[in-house]
Amino acid sequence: MANAKYDVVVIGSGPGGYECAIRASQLGLKSAIVERGKLGGVCLNIGCIPTKALLKAAEIMETTRHMAEFGLKLPGEVEVQFEAVIKRSRQVATKMNGGVQFLMKKNKIDVHMGHARLLGNGRIDVQPAEVDGETIGKKATLEAKHIILATGARARELPSLPIDGQKIISYKEAMLQTHQPGSMLVVGAGAIGVEFAYFYNQMGTQVTVVEVVDRMVPIEDVDVSLELERAFKKQGIGVMTGAMVEKVETGGPKCKVTIKTKKGVETLEVDQVLSAVGVTGNVESLGLDDVGVKYEKGAVKVDDFYRTNIAGIYAIGDVAGAPWLAHVASHEGVVCVEKIAGKNPHPVDYKNVPGCTYCQPQIASVGYTEEAAKKAGFQLKIGKFPFAASGKAAAIGHPEGFVKVIYDAKYGEWLGCHIIGFDATEMIAEAVSTRGLETTAEEIMHAMHPHPTLSEAVMEATRDAYGVAINV
Repeated sequence: MANAKYDVVVIGSGPGGYECAIRASQLGLKSAIVERGKLGGVCLNIGCIPTKALLKAAEIMETTRHMAEFGLKLPGEVEVQFEAVIKRSRQVATKMNGGVQFLMKKNKIDVHMGHARLLGNGRIDVQPAEVDGETIGKKATLEAKHIILATGARARELPSLPIDGQKIISYKEAMLQTHQPGSMLVVGAGAIGVEFAYFYNQMGTQVTVVEVVDRMVPIEDVDVSLELERAFKKQGIGVMTGAMVEKVETGGPKCKVTIKTKKGVETLEVDQVLSAVGVTGNVESLGLDDVGVKYEKGAVKVDDFYRTNIAGIYAIGDVAGAPWLAHVASHEGVVCVEKIAGKNPHPVDYKNVPGCTYCQPQIASVGYTEEAAKKAGFQLKIGKFPFAASGKAAAIGHPEGFVKVIYDAKYGEWLGCHIIGFDATEMIAEAVSTRGLETTAEEIMHAMHPHPTLSEAVMEATRDAYGVAINV
Protein backbone atom coordinates (compact mmCIF):
# COMPACT_ATOMS: atom_id res chain seq x y z
CA MET A 1 0.00 0.00 0.00
CA ALA A 2 3.05 2.29 0.05
CA ASN A 3 2.33 3.28 -3.54
CA ALA A 4 -1.23 2.71 -4.68
CA LYS A 5 -3.80 3.94 -7.16
CA TYR A 6 -7.43 4.72 -6.35
CA ASP A 7 -10.56 6.17 -7.83
CA VAL A 8 -11.13 8.28 -4.71
CA VAL A 9 -8.83 9.33 -1.87
CA VAL A 10 -10.40 11.20 1.03
CA ILE A 11 -8.06 13.28 3.19
CA GLY A 12 -9.53 13.29 6.69
CA SER A 13 -11.72 10.72 8.43
CA GLY A 14 -14.25 12.78 10.36
CA PRO A 15 -17.99 12.23 9.81
CA GLY A 16 -17.70 13.92 6.42
CA GLY A 17 -14.63 11.97 5.37
CA TYR A 18 -15.45 8.46 6.51
CA GLU A 19 -19.07 8.56 5.33
CA CYS A 20 -17.87 9.95 2.00
CA ALA A 21 -15.40 7.08 1.63
CA ILE A 22 -18.04 4.47 2.55
CA ARG A 23 -20.51 5.84 0.00
CA ALA A 24 -17.76 5.87 -2.64
CA SER A 25 -17.04 2.22 -1.94
CA GLN A 26 -20.75 1.36 -2.12
CA LEU A 27 -20.79 2.96 -5.57
CA GLY A 28 -17.98 0.69 -6.76
CA LEU A 29 -15.15 3.22 -6.51
CA LYS A 30 -11.82 1.98 -5.17
CA SER A 31 -11.36 4.20 -2.13
CA ALA A 32 -8.86 5.15 0.54
CA ILE A 33 -8.63 7.51 3.49
CA VAL A 34 -5.60 9.42 4.75
CA GLU A 35 -5.77 10.40 8.44
CA ARG A 36 -3.09 12.25 10.39
CA GLY A 37 -4.74 11.78 13.80
CA LYS A 38 -7.35 9.24 14.82
CA LEU A 39 -10.09 7.68 12.73
CA GLY A 40 -13.33 9.57 13.26
CA GLY A 41 -11.66 12.96 13.31
CA VAL A 42 -12.41 15.73 15.78
CA CYS A 43 -16.13 14.98 16.04
CA LEU A 44 -15.74 11.43 17.25
CA ASN A 45 -12.53 11.81 19.28
CA ILE A 46 -12.53 15.32 20.77
CA GLY A 47 -15.81 16.82 19.63
CA CYS A 48 -19.45 15.86 19.18
CA ILE A 49 -19.45 12.39 20.75
CA PRO A 50 -17.29 12.75 23.89
CA THR A 51 -18.85 16.12 24.71
CA LYS A 52 -22.26 14.45 24.79
CA ALA A 53 -20.87 11.97 27.30
CA LEU A 54 -19.75 14.90 29.46
CA LEU A 55 -23.08 16.65 29.09
CA LYS A 56 -24.93 13.49 30.12
CA ALA A 57 -22.92 13.46 33.34
CA ALA A 58 -23.89 17.10 33.89
CA GLU A 59 -27.53 16.29 33.22
CA ILE A 60 -27.47 13.44 35.74
CA MET A 61 -25.83 15.73 38.28
CA GLU A 62 -28.56 18.31 37.74
CA THR A 63 -31.23 15.61 38.13
CA THR A 64 -29.85 14.50 41.50
CA ARG A 65 -30.40 18.01 42.83
CA HIS A 66 -34.11 17.65 42.13
CA MET A 67 -34.63 14.08 43.34
CA ALA A 68 -36.80 15.17 46.26
CA GLU A 69 -39.33 16.48 43.74
CA PHE A 70 -39.77 12.88 42.55
CA GLY A 71 -40.15 11.52 46.07
CA LEU A 72 -36.63 10.07 46.04
CA LYS A 73 -33.79 10.43 48.51
CA LEU A 74 -30.14 9.43 48.38
CA PRO A 75 -28.28 8.28 51.49
CA GLY A 76 -25.85 11.14 50.99
CA GLU A 77 -24.83 13.91 48.60
CA VAL A 78 -23.64 12.97 45.11
CA GLU A 79 -19.95 13.71 44.77
CA VAL A 80 -18.35 14.75 41.49
CA GLN A 81 -15.36 12.62 40.55
CA PHE A 82 -14.17 14.86 37.76
CA GLU A 83 -11.36 12.63 36.53
CA ALA A 84 -13.76 9.67 36.29
CA VAL A 85 -16.25 11.80 34.32
CA ILE A 86 -13.53 12.64 31.81
CA LYS A 87 -12.39 9.00 31.71
CA ARG A 88 -15.86 7.75 30.75
CA SER A 89 -16.01 10.36 27.98
CA ARG A 90 -12.71 9.03 26.60
CA GLN A 91 -13.98 5.45 26.78
CA VAL A 92 -17.01 6.40 24.69
CA ALA A 93 -14.74 8.03 22.09
CA THR A 94 -12.43 4.99 22.00
CA LYS A 95 -15.37 2.65 21.43
CA MET A 96 -16.68 4.76 18.55
CA ASN A 97 -13.17 4.97 17.07
CA GLY A 98 -13.16 1.17 16.95
CA GLY A 99 -16.50 1.31 15.17
CA VAL A 100 -15.03 3.45 12.37
CA GLN A 101 -12.12 1.02 12.01
CA PHE A 102 -14.66 -1.78 11.58
CA LEU A 103 -16.56 0.21 8.94
CA MET A 104 -13.35 0.77 6.97
CA LYS A 105 -12.64 -2.98 6.87
CA LYS A 106 -16.26 -3.86 6.13
CA ASN A 107 -16.32 -1.52 3.13
CA LYS A 108 -12.82 -2.49 1.91
CA ILE A 109 -11.43 1.03 2.29
CA ASP A 110 -7.65 1.34 2.61
CA VAL A 111 -6.53 3.51 5.52
CA HIS A 112 -3.21 5.37 5.30
CA MET A 113 -2.21 6.96 8.58
CA GLY A 114 -0.07 10.08 8.22
CA HIS A 115 -0.04 13.63 6.94
CA ALA A 116 -1.17 14.18 3.34
CA ARG A 117 0.08 16.82 0.94
CA LEU A 118 -1.09 17.42 -2.62
CA LEU A 119 1.60 17.04 -5.28
CA GLY A 120 -0.52 17.80 -8.34
CA ASN A 121 -1.70 15.58 -11.19
CA GLY A 122 -3.71 13.40 -8.80
CA ARG A 123 -0.73 12.51 -6.60
CA ILE A 124 -0.63 12.67 -2.80
CA ASP A 125 2.44 12.50 -0.62
CA VAL A 126 1.86 10.81 2.78
CA GLN A 127 4.35 11.28 5.60
CA PRO A 128 4.35 9.90 9.16
CA ALA A 129 2.60 12.14 11.70
CA GLU A 130 2.85 12.75 15.44
CA VAL A 131 -0.19 11.78 17.54
CA ASP A 132 -0.06 12.06 21.33
CA GLY A 133 3.73 11.89 21.25
CA GLU A 134 3.74 8.81 19.00
CA THR A 135 4.78 8.58 15.37
CA ILE A 136 2.15 6.94 13.20
CA GLY A 137 2.00 5.99 9.55
CA LYS A 138 4.45 5.27 6.78
CA LYS A 139 5.72 7.18 3.78
CA ALA A 140 3.63 6.62 0.68
CA THR A 141 2.73 8.17 -2.65
CA LEU A 142 -0.89 7.72 -3.63
CA GLU A 143 -2.56 8.40 -6.95
CA ALA A 144 -6.26 9.15 -7.34
CA LYS A 145 -8.61 10.29 -10.07
CA HIS A 146 -10.52 12.23 -7.42
CA ILE A 147 -9.14 13.74 -4.21
CA ILE A 148 -11.59 14.94 -1.57
CA LEU A 149 -10.40 17.27 1.19
CA ALA A 150 -12.23 16.62 4.46
CA THR A 151 -9.65 18.00 6.89
CA GLY A 152 -12.11 19.73 9.21
CA ALA A 153 -11.45 22.76 11.38
CA ARG A 154 -9.85 23.82 14.65
CA ALA A 155 -10.55 26.43 17.31
CA ARG A 156 -10.18 30.02 16.13
CA GLU A 157 -7.71 32.04 18.18
CA LEU A 158 -8.10 35.75 18.95
CA PRO A 159 -5.11 38.05 19.53
CA SER A 160 -6.55 38.99 22.93
CA LEU A 161 -6.94 35.30 23.84
CA PRO A 162 -3.72 33.45 22.99
CA ILE A 163 -4.41 29.81 23.87
CA ASP A 164 -1.69 28.33 26.11
CA GLY A 165 -3.51 25.11 27.00
CA GLN A 166 -3.32 25.80 30.73
CA LYS A 167 -4.92 29.07 31.76
CA ILE A 168 -6.40 30.03 28.40
CA ILE A 169 -7.85 26.90 26.83
CA SER A 170 -9.81 25.76 23.79
CA TYR A 171 -12.58 23.17 23.59
CA LYS A 172 -9.91 20.46 23.35
CA GLU A 173 -8.40 21.15 26.76
CA ALA A 174 -11.86 21.77 28.24
CA MET A 175 -12.78 18.23 27.20
CA LEU A 176 -9.57 16.43 28.14
CA GLN A 177 -8.27 18.09 31.31
CA THR A 178 -8.64 15.99 34.45
CA HIS A 179 -8.22 18.90 36.88
CA GLN A 180 -11.44 20.79 37.52
CA PRO A 181 -11.04 24.58 37.80
CA GLY A 182 -12.80 26.37 40.63
CA SER A 183 -13.88 29.19 38.33
CA MET A 184 -14.03 29.68 34.58
CA LEU A 185 -14.79 32.47 32.14
CA VAL A 186 -16.26 31.24 28.86
CA VAL A 187 -15.72 33.64 25.97
CA GLY A 188 -18.38 33.10 23.33
CA ALA A 189 -22.02 32.09 23.82
CA GLY A 190 -22.40 29.98 20.71
CA ALA A 191 -23.03 26.24 20.86
CA ILE A 192 -19.55 25.26 22.08
CA GLY A 193 -19.45 27.98 24.73
CA VAL A 194 -22.86 27.31 26.25
CA GLU A 195 -22.38 23.53 26.24
CA PHE A 196 -19.16 23.77 28.23
CA ALA A 197 -20.62 26.47 30.46
CA TYR A 198 -23.47 24.11 31.36
CA PHE A 199 -21.13 21.15 31.91
CA TYR A 200 -18.64 22.91 34.16
CA ASN A 201 -21.36 24.70 36.11
CA GLN A 202 -23.13 21.42 36.91
CA MET A 203 -19.81 19.89 37.96
CA GLY A 204 -19.44 22.70 40.51
CA THR A 205 -17.21 25.23 38.75
CA GLN A 206 -18.24 28.87 39.07
CA VAL A 207 -18.93 29.91 35.46
CA THR A 208 -19.41 33.25 33.73
CA VAL A 209 -20.20 33.55 30.00
CA VAL A 210 -19.15 36.61 27.99
CA GLU A 211 -20.65 37.29 24.55
CA VAL A 212 -19.82 40.26 22.33
CA VAL A 213 -23.29 40.24 20.73
CA ASP A 214 -26.17 41.55 22.84
CA ARG A 215 -27.66 38.08 23.40
CA MET A 216 -26.68 34.46 23.89
CA VAL A 217 -26.68 31.93 21.02
CA PRO A 218 -26.95 34.85 18.58
CA ILE A 219 -27.73 32.73 15.48
CA GLU A 220 -30.91 31.46 17.13
CA ASP A 221 -34.33 33.10 17.31
CA VAL A 222 -34.39 36.01 19.79
CA ASP A 223 -37.02 34.30 21.96
CA VAL A 224 -34.73 31.26 22.31
CA SER A 225 -31.79 33.47 23.30
CA LEU A 226 -33.78 35.16 26.03
CA GLU A 227 -35.12 31.84 27.36
CA LEU A 228 -31.62 30.33 27.54
CA GLU A 229 -30.28 33.36 29.39
CA ARG A 230 -33.06 33.05 31.95
CA ALA A 231 -32.35 29.34 32.38
CA PHE A 232 -28.60 29.85 32.76
CA LYS A 233 -29.00 32.58 35.34
CA LYS A 234 -31.41 30.33 37.27
CA GLN A 235 -28.70 27.63 37.26
CA GLY A 236 -26.22 30.11 38.72
CA ILE A 237 -24.25 30.85 35.54
CA GLY A 238 -23.14 34.46 35.14
CA VAL A 239 -24.06 35.99 31.77
CA MET A 240 -22.51 39.13 30.27
CA THR A 241 -23.82 40.02 26.81
CA GLY A 242 -22.77 42.98 24.70
CA ALA A 243 -19.35 42.61 26.33
CA MET A 244 -15.85 42.12 24.95
CA VAL A 245 -12.74 40.65 26.52
CA GLU A 246 -9.97 43.19 25.94
CA LYS A 247 -7.09 41.34 27.58
CA VAL A 248 -6.20 38.44 29.85
CA GLU A 249 -3.25 38.60 32.23
CA THR A 250 -1.97 35.16 33.20
CA GLY A 251 1.17 36.07 35.21
CA GLY A 252 -0.41 35.55 38.61
CA PRO A 253 -2.06 32.53 40.24
CA LYS A 254 -5.32 33.40 38.46
CA CYS A 255 -6.33 34.91 35.12
CA LYS A 256 -7.06 38.62 35.40
CA VAL A 257 -9.60 39.40 32.67
CA THR A 258 -10.43 42.90 31.50
CA ILE A 259 -13.91 43.12 29.99
CA LYS A 260 -15.44 46.09 28.19
CA THR A 261 -19.18 46.30 28.88
CA LYS A 262 -21.96 48.79 28.16
CA LYS A 263 -21.54 50.11 31.69
CA GLY A 264 -17.77 50.45 31.50
CA VAL A 265 -14.71 48.29 32.06
CA GLU A 266 -14.91 45.38 34.51
CA THR A 267 -12.21 43.07 35.82
CA LEU A 268 -12.74 39.43 36.76
CA GLU A 269 -10.33 36.92 38.25
CA VAL A 270 -10.84 33.27 37.33
CA ASP A 271 -8.82 30.06 37.32
CA GLN A 272 -9.30 29.46 33.59
CA VAL A 273 -10.55 31.17 30.46
CA LEU A 274 -12.19 29.05 27.76
CA SER A 275 -11.99 30.59 24.30
CA ALA A 276 -15.06 29.46 22.34
CA VAL A 277 -15.13 32.05 19.57
CA GLY A 278 -15.60 29.80 16.57
CA VAL A 279 -13.47 27.66 14.28
CA THR A 280 -11.31 28.01 11.18
CA GLY A 281 -10.70 25.42 8.47
CA ASN A 282 -7.55 23.29 8.34
CA VAL A 283 -6.18 24.51 5.02
CA GLU A 284 -2.52 24.70 5.99
CA SER A 285 0.24 22.24 5.00
CA LEU A 286 -1.93 20.52 2.39
CA GLY A 287 -0.10 21.92 -0.62
CA LEU A 288 -3.11 23.96 -1.75
CA ASP A 289 -0.95 26.87 -2.90
CA ASP A 290 1.39 24.52 -4.75
CA VAL A 291 -1.42 23.05 -6.86
CA GLY A 292 -3.46 26.26 -7.13
CA VAL A 293 -6.55 25.41 -5.09
CA LYS A 294 -8.36 28.62 -4.12
CA TYR A 295 -9.32 29.27 -0.51
CA GLU A 296 -10.17 32.31 1.59
CA LYS A 297 -10.35 32.90 5.35
CA GLY A 298 -9.79 29.25 6.18
CA ALA A 299 -12.34 27.90 3.71
CA VAL A 300 -11.74 26.18 0.36
CA LYS A 301 -13.93 27.58 -2.39
CA VAL A 302 -16.28 24.99 -3.93
CA ASP A 303 -19.35 24.78 -6.17
CA ASP A 304 -22.69 23.06 -5.47
CA PHE A 305 -21.06 19.64 -5.85
CA TYR A 306 -17.89 20.52 -3.87
CA ARG A 307 -15.58 20.84 -6.85
CA THR A 308 -12.70 23.26 -6.36
CA ASN A 309 -11.20 25.34 -9.15
CA ILE A 310 -8.77 22.48 -9.86
CA ALA A 311 -10.20 19.47 -11.72
CA GLY A 312 -10.23 16.30 -9.64
CA ILE A 313 -9.94 18.08 -6.28
CA TYR A 314 -12.95 18.59 -4.00
CA ALA A 315 -13.60 19.85 -0.46
CA ILE A 316 -16.38 18.99 1.99
CA GLY A 317 -17.28 19.76 5.58
CA ASP A 318 -15.69 22.37 7.82
CA VAL A 319 -12.72 22.98 5.53
CA ALA A 320 -15.21 24.20 2.90
CA GLY A 321 -16.72 26.74 5.31
CA ALA A 322 -19.93 27.24 7.27
CA PRO A 323 -22.17 25.74 8.50
CA TRP A 324 -19.61 23.89 10.63
CA LEU A 325 -21.77 20.90 11.53
CA ALA A 326 -20.98 17.19 11.41
CA HIS A 327 -24.25 16.23 9.73
CA VAL A 328 -23.66 18.85 7.05
CA ALA A 329 -20.22 17.38 6.32
CA SER A 330 -21.70 13.88 6.03
CA HIS A 331 -24.37 14.97 3.58
CA GLU A 332 -21.87 16.98 1.53
CA GLY A 333 -19.59 13.93 1.29
CA VAL A 334 -22.39 11.71 0.01
CA VAL A 335 -23.51 14.29 -2.57
CA CYS A 336 -19.91 14.81 -3.69
CA VAL A 337 -19.14 11.14 -4.43
CA GLU A 338 -22.56 10.45 -5.93
CA LYS A 339 -21.84 13.22 -8.43
CA ILE A 340 -18.39 11.76 -9.09
CA ALA A 341 -19.97 8.33 -9.69
CA GLY A 342 -22.29 9.75 -12.34
CA LYS A 343 -25.44 9.81 -10.25
CA ASN A 344 -27.76 12.80 -10.20
CA PRO A 345 -27.85 13.91 -6.55
CA HIS A 346 -29.73 16.98 -5.39
CA PRO A 347 -27.47 19.73 -4.01
CA VAL A 348 -27.63 20.12 -0.23
CA ASP A 349 -30.47 22.44 0.80
CA TYR A 350 -28.71 24.83 3.17
CA LYS A 351 -32.03 26.47 4.05
CA ASN A 352 -33.10 23.23 5.74
CA VAL A 353 -30.10 22.45 7.94
CA PRO A 354 -30.94 21.67 11.58
CA GLY A 355 -28.84 23.22 14.32
CA CYS A 356 -28.57 21.58 17.75
CA THR A 357 -27.09 22.74 21.05
CA TYR A 358 -26.85 20.18 23.85
CA CYS A 359 -26.78 22.17 27.07
CA GLN A 360 -29.90 21.94 29.22
CA PRO A 361 -32.33 23.21 28.21
CA GLN A 362 -31.37 21.96 24.77
CA ILE A 363 -31.84 24.06 21.64
CA ALA A 364 -32.83 22.82 18.19
CA SER A 365 -33.84 24.87 15.18
CA VAL A 366 -34.26 24.84 11.43
CA GLY A 367 -35.23 27.43 8.84
CA TYR A 368 -36.01 31.11 9.27
CA THR A 369 -35.96 32.95 12.57
CA GLU A 370 -38.83 35.38 13.05
CA GLU A 371 -36.55 38.33 12.32
CA ALA A 372 -35.13 36.73 9.15
CA ALA A 373 -38.58 35.76 7.87
CA LYS A 374 -39.82 39.34 8.27
CA LYS A 375 -36.74 40.68 6.48
CA ALA A 376 -37.41 38.23 3.64
CA GLY A 377 -40.83 39.84 3.18
CA PHE A 378 -43.09 37.03 4.37
CA GLN A 379 -46.40 37.69 6.07
CA LEU A 380 -46.25 35.45 9.10
CA LYS A 381 -48.34 33.25 11.31
CA ILE A 382 -46.41 32.48 14.48
CA GLY A 383 -47.36 29.96 17.13
CA LYS A 384 -45.86 29.05 20.46
CA PHE A 385 -46.48 26.23 22.91
CA PRO A 386 -44.79 26.27 26.32
CA PHE A 387 -43.62 22.98 27.76
CA ALA A 388 -45.17 24.18 31.03
CA ALA A 389 -48.50 23.18 29.41
CA SER A 390 -47.22 19.75 28.31
CA GLY A 391 -48.30 16.73 30.34
CA LYS A 392 -45.16 14.80 29.38
CA ALA A 393 -42.88 17.71 30.33
CA ALA A 394 -44.62 18.00 33.71
CA ALA A 395 -44.32 14.24 34.30
CA ILE A 396 -40.57 14.15 33.63
CA GLY A 397 -39.92 17.33 35.60
CA HIS A 398 -38.82 19.53 32.69
CA PRO A 399 -41.44 22.22 32.12
CA GLU A 400 -38.92 24.81 30.91
CA GLY A 401 -38.86 26.10 27.34
CA PHE A 402 -41.19 26.07 24.35
CA VAL A 403 -41.73 25.24 20.70
CA LYS A 404 -42.05 28.19 18.33
CA VAL A 405 -43.20 27.72 14.74
CA ILE A 406 -43.24 30.22 11.90
CA TYR A 407 -45.49 29.81 8.85
CA ASP A 408 -46.07 31.81 5.70
CA ALA A 409 -49.57 33.27 6.09
CA LYS A 410 -50.30 33.07 2.36
CA TYR A 411 -49.50 29.43 1.57
CA GLY A 412 -49.01 27.79 4.96
CA GLU A 413 -45.37 26.99 4.17
CA TRP A 414 -43.37 25.99 7.26
CA LEU A 415 -40.67 28.64 7.37
CA GLY A 416 -39.01 27.90 10.70
CA CYS A 417 -39.11 25.84 13.87
CA HIS A 418 -37.34 26.77 17.10
CA ILE A 419 -37.31 24.54 20.17
CA ILE A 420 -35.76 25.09 23.57
CA GLY A 421 -36.34 22.48 26.24
CA PHE A 422 -35.47 19.00 27.42
CA ASP A 423 -34.53 16.68 24.52
CA ALA A 424 -35.23 19.41 21.96
CA THR A 425 -32.53 17.94 19.71
CA GLU A 426 -34.51 14.71 19.40
CA MET A 427 -37.58 16.60 18.17
CA ILE A 428 -36.25 18.76 15.33
CA ALA A 429 -36.10 15.99 12.68
CA GLU A 430 -39.88 16.22 12.24
CA ALA A 431 -39.55 19.81 11.09
CA VAL A 432 -36.56 19.06 8.84
CA SER A 433 -38.30 16.14 7.10
CA THR A 434 -41.67 17.79 6.66
CA ARG A 435 -40.20 21.07 5.46
CA GLY A 436 -38.28 19.09 2.84
CA LEU A 437 -41.57 17.55 1.73
CA GLU A 438 -43.18 21.04 1.54
CA THR A 439 -45.69 20.06 4.21
CA THR A 440 -48.10 22.83 5.22
CA ALA A 441 -49.40 23.93 8.59
CA GLU A 442 -52.73 22.27 7.85
CA GLU A 443 -51.03 18.89 7.49
CA ILE A 444 -49.02 19.31 10.72
CA MET A 445 -52.19 20.15 12.64
CA HIS A 446 -53.89 17.01 11.34
CA ALA A 447 -50.90 14.68 11.73
CA MET A 448 -51.71 12.59 14.82
CA HIS A 449 -48.97 13.08 17.41
CA PRO A 450 -48.78 10.43 20.16
CA HIS A 451 -49.80 11.36 23.68
CA PRO A 452 -48.14 12.00 26.03
CA THR A 453 -44.98 13.10 24.23
CA LEU A 454 -42.91 16.24 24.00
CA SER A 455 -43.45 16.14 20.23
CA GLU A 456 -47.10 17.09 20.72
CA ALA A 457 -45.81 20.60 21.36
CA VAL A 458 -45.03 20.95 17.64
CA MET A 459 -48.65 20.25 16.71
CA GLU A 460 -49.94 22.50 19.49
CA ALA A 461 -47.66 25.37 18.48
CA THR A 462 -48.95 25.04 14.90
CA ARG A 463 -52.53 25.16 16.13
CA ASP A 464 -51.64 28.27 18.12
CA ALA A 465 -50.31 29.94 14.97
CA TYR A 466 -53.77 29.55 13.42
CA GLY A 467 -55.76 30.49 16.51
CA VAL A 468 -57.04 26.99 17.26
CA ALA A 469 -54.79 25.97 20.16
CA ILE A 470 -56.47 23.40 22.40
CA ASN A 471 -54.12 22.77 25.33
CA VAL A 472 -52.91 26.25 26.09
